[in-house]
Amino acid sequence: MYPVRIGLKLSNQNTNAAELRSIWQVADQSGFDHLWNFDHFAAIMTDPEIDVFEGWTLLGAMAEATSRVRIGCMVTGNTYRHPAVLAKMAVTVDHLSGGRLELGIGAAWAENEHEMLGIEFGTAGRRVEWLDEACQIMKQLFAQERTTFDGTHYALRDAISNPKPVQKPHPPFWIGGRGERKTLRVIAQHADVWNAPGGEPGEVARLAGVLDRHCADVGRDPAEIRRSVQVRYSGDDDALLRSAAAFVERNVRDLIVIVSPGQARAHAEAAAELLPRLRELG
Repeated sequence: MYPVRIGLKLSNQNTNAAELRSIWQVADQSGFDHLWNFDHFAAIMTDPEIDVFEGWTLLGAMAEATSRVRIGCMVTGNTYRHPAVLAKMAVTVDHLSGGRLELGIGAAWAENEHEMLGIEFGTAGRRVEWLDEACQIMKQLFAQERTTFDGTHYALRDAISNPKPVQKPHPPFWIGGRGERKTLRVIAQHADVWNAPGGEPGEVARLAGVLDRHCADVGRDPAEIRRSVQVRYSGDDDALLRSAAAFVERNVRDLIVIVSPGQARAHAEAAAELLPRLRELG
């Protein structure tokens, strides 16, 4: 059984550089296991015109601003970047951080971002197919001297991608999604960690069972894939502990504590005080 690991996340919308840096400092110095931002070009769940910083640029800054905590984007929208470009960005952050990158990725879902940027949105099924191809391409670029790939959406010919990652064979892939027929199949094939995007503990456990069946179909041990969820913290210690316990009881071993702009530093420091109790849940 994996130990329980605790992450900290401040999404890079409706915030500023000083607040982001303060959260990175808390995560690195207070003992959180991993540290996260997000990947969007317009604000989500609110007024889309609210300020948003670009996630992977921030990861480079996070690599330099921290020395211990692992860092990642929860999660990268695959459609926003060619996988060879994303692979190069990931290798760069992996080197800047001394091998601390967690590579979060998903099929992408924000239709308005695609429309405003002229990026093909396609169907949900098509986006999952692109995600599958992107994972294959990145893993080949991370490991092979030259990569040739002929897919339905991407094509590479004798592609070079040096240097290779610090982490071998590649940084851990965290793949987010819940689609039972296609998405969880891709997760079974490619993920080191599954990020369940919301839902009650019982529903996450049910989806984990679907993932286990896909693992059996592709010949993979489901125990190889850690399960993770994001839990919002607004200062209520008991609520956070209850929610965390409910997920840990269902074999979720990575909990990402989300804090909100404005009170992020205070809530991150309060959550840090709960780290021993959260880890004891496992």
